[in-house]
Amino acid sequence: MGNEQHDFMPELGDQEGPQPGPSWANPRWLETAVDAAADLTQAMDPTTMKLVVEKAAAKAGKPTDPKAIEQAADDSVRAMLLVRLYRVRGHLAANLDPLGLSHREEPEDLSLEWHGFAGQEDKEVYVGGVFGFEWVTVGELYKILRRTYCGNVGLEYMHISDTEERRFLQDKFEKPEDTIQFTPEGKKAILSAVIRGEEYEKFLGKKYVGTKRFGLDGGESMIPALEAVIKYGSQDGVREIVYGMAHRGRLNVLANVMGKPYKVIFHEFQGGSANPDDVGGSGDVKYHLGTSTDREFDGIKVHMSLVPNPSHLEAVDPVVLGKVRAQQAMREDLDAHEQVLPVLLHGDAAFAGQGIVWECLGFSGVNGYNTGGCIHFIINNQIGFTTSPRFARSSPYPSDVAKGVQAPILHVNGDDPEAVTFCCKLAIEYRQKFKRDIVIDMWCYRRFGHNEGDEPSFTQPLMYDAIRKHPRVSEIYSDKLVQDGVIDSGTAPQLRDEFISVLDGEFAAAEKYQPDEADWFGGRWAGLNKPADPEGARRNIETAIEKKLFDSLGRTLTTVPEDHTIHKTLQRVLDAKSEMFKKGEGFDWATAEALAFGSLVTEGFGVRLSGQDSGRGTFSQRHAVWIDQKTEEKYIPLCQLPHGKFEVYDSPLSEYGVLGFEYGFAMADPKSLVLWEAQFGDFANGAQIMIDQFIAAGEAKWLRANGLVMLLPHGFEGQGPEHSSARLERFLQLCANDNMCVCNITTPANYFHVLRRQMLRPFRKPLIIMTPKSLLRHPLAKSNEEEFLGDHHFMRIKSDTTEIADKKIRRLVLCSGKVGYDLLQKRDEEGLEDVSVVRIEQLYPFPGEPLAARLARMTNLEQVVWCQEEPKNNGAWFFVESQIEQALSESGHGGMRPTYAGREVAASPATGFAKRHQMQQHALIDIALGLADGGEALRNSKSAKKKA
Repeated sequence: MGNEQHDFMPELGDQEGPQPGPSWANPRWLETAVDAAADLTQAMDPTTMKLVVEKAAAKAGKPTDPKAIEQAADDSVRAMLLVRLYRVRGHLAANLDPLGLSHREEPEDLSLEWHGFAGQEDKEVYVGGVFGFEWVTVGELYKILRRTYCGNVGLEYMHISDTEERRFLQDKFEKPEDTIQFTPEGKKAILSAVIRGEEYEKFLGKKYVGTKRFGLDGGESMIPALEAVIKYGSQDGVREIVYGMAHRGRLNVLANVMGKPYKVIFHEFQGGSANPDDVGGSGDVKYHLGTSTDREFDGIKVHMSLVPNPSHLEAVDPVVLGKVRAQQAMREDLDAHEQVLPVLLHGDAAFAGQGIVWECLGFSGVNGYNTGGCIHFIINNQIGFTTSPRFARSSPYPSDVAKGVQAPILHVNGDDPEAVTFCCKLAIEYRQKFKRDIVIDMWCYRRFGHNEGDEPSFTQPLMYDAIRKHPRVSEIYSDKLVQDGVIDSGTAPQLRDEFISVLDGEFAAAEKYQPDEADWFGGRWAGLNKPADPEGARRNIETAIEKKLFDSLGRTLTTVPEDHTIHKTLQRVLDAKSEMFKKGEGFDWATAEALAFGSLVTEGFGVRLSGQDSGRGTFSQRHAVWIDQKTEEKYIPLCQLPHGKFEVYDSPLSEYGVLGFEYGFAMADPKSLVLWEAQFGDFANGAQIMIDQFIAAGEAKWLRANGLVMLLPHGFEGQGPEHSSARLERFLQLCANDNMCVCNITTPANYFHVLRRQMLRPFRKPLIIMTPKSLLRHPLAKSNEEEFLGDHHFMRIKSDTTEIADKKIRRLVLCSGKVGYDLLQKRDEEGLEDVSVVRIEQLYPFPGEPLAARLARMTNLEQVVWCQEEPKNNGAWFFVESQIEQALSESGHGGMRPTYAGREVAASPATGFAKRHQMQQHALIDIALGLADGGEALRNSKSAKKKA
């Protein structure tokens, strides 16, 4: 297979905007896998074989002896196969386990006997330049192969299709000048970093006995290795590093890599807050917190941030990648991917066990999500809580999943800090050159239990017996340096004493430490703030646009380039859109959305929309991307606008990973409207961890504001239990402390205004929108031109479409979403003149004040009903009941309580039978309007179930 085929991802860059060519012809994909014997072609193709014959003949001194020539050629082929197998499988014989407990049968095909060289160590064979040799003895070749591929580092790279990548890694391993070599000063620096890591953990264990810290004990080689990433990365163009990691070793990384002051961490151990008392928030345990800092190596400054995260393993991974992507965009680094580097630190059990790891690996070559390669560092403790590897996975290594994206994998013995540091140096060189993911699998151990109060010998007595007897990393390494004459026997104790003295001083300073500044609203967030008055901050935000901009956007959204062949149905859609702008009426949901996006872009904001079908829209409603019907080239009207940037991506089929990515993007860039759209809102529960741990609680726990928008198609149309409910009740349950905004909007103009409000307010909160399905084309769900202009703004409450005098109203039906139109239509059909239908467009923060004011004007009000489509145990009822009751009390209707009109409680969100759905829908509408009592309607509904 020629080199021209090996273009899997090394030069993928990041092509923004339209992609040329048909959708199935992706130039980054290999059509065939790499041949397992590809490297043998250099010994077997005719030219090389002729060379072997000539060299063998000359060596034999008998150019006409066919047997000598044949034997020499055969020896050469077998020698090359030996080399090939060590390149492929040598890692299986590497010395990786510091404890020596991992017993693996050495592959038979790595022996000289298997290759027919038994007892022939002195035989010379032609190898054509391998390891710098033309001719070499079998014994010397074998010795070099063992030293190269079976030492303290094992390399897996022959699964990579790209020849250049393989040769780069091969050269780094096989050329003496590129192997593990450090100066005496470098070795002392490595030792010093290991000692800092060890003594820091010991100090914490001594000062805070029994306190959980999830220490790095046993894996301290990671500390100098991560410093190597900073040092060598900065020399190769890196100016910013974003880290994500779980508990294990986090406090050590915060202190000894990130440079978070020791006294601050000690202050937190003593029960103090990481932020000033007046900031508020719930805070979080020490080993979930993040930080940001600058470090300088060789005169080059690198900004680093560690993203805060919950206990949910690997959940932070996509957040880091999204944040990196945003930082690359802001640094104009999306093509080169040189300046901003993601580094993810994993546990072995989590890397193998958590599906989100694969979702994130899958982003590595996808347009819109590619970050130019991530360095993955696995802290391989060889245990997951109490579970041994053989019960935790079916593959030899935890890193095997990374082979799916052809990432090279470096297995390394954690007791050799030089080897671990070399692996990180090689990783940054590879990433900066090829812009691809790479994995370091550091085999080490966990000196204590899952946490420091745990007793690991309950479940792994033999392992922990070995650990108790095993010397620490610094002892092994310092003894080696003394033996090599790099340091004397007093150097390591001196380094320890000096560092302990520093810790003692910091410990004393922690007593008086008081944080004076909260770690937020800096950098790109400057000018934004936390709203002091949550109620007032949401009123009177000017979100309307000028008529001139409105008309200009109309032309952009309806003009097809002359050289673009549009789909005939889409042309009809665009013709209808043109009519909207001509007449100034009938604006639908998709057009209002495009106006919001376009106006924000024109005003200099970014807009990033992603989801599984976001370009076209799940319901063929958006058409943000126009596909040429002859060439499949893309035209994106909103990309033609000046000032800001519009991006729309059809995402990988992942909720968890993509939502986390977009959350991370919004975390870094508050000047962009970042939206994630579920195919159906029901599917958002595949990302529930991101919703619970980050979106709902991130600001309270970590002081990390976020303006992410979630678009969740929601509405009961008779499409069954998995295509009806975005689980509105779950979001409302999570609402507290002004943490996010939840809306169920019914008009295109109101949708336009809420999207613009999201960016024009001086603060950011996650926005959850129950977007419609049938309302996308509903004849009543239309808006007129004037609703986008003048002094119009987002309406938290939408009044009745029919004007009814307040004093005339006896029955008020409150609702949210699509059911409002069903109620209005039925009410008008029945001619009910004393029944008003009011839609609550924003459910949280609940608009209690304006609702109370409205209720106060209804002096003859007799009954307030809450109507919803969802079953009683779902939807908004349990959330709004007390809110409505409070509004009634404040309005002078203190003795009145709201009643419920909706479906019965149900385990499944919706029925899958169309007739049953229709009967239930009619029944709940009748109950809400007072046309039937609940009992009668319920009986009718049950009889419909039997008929169905």
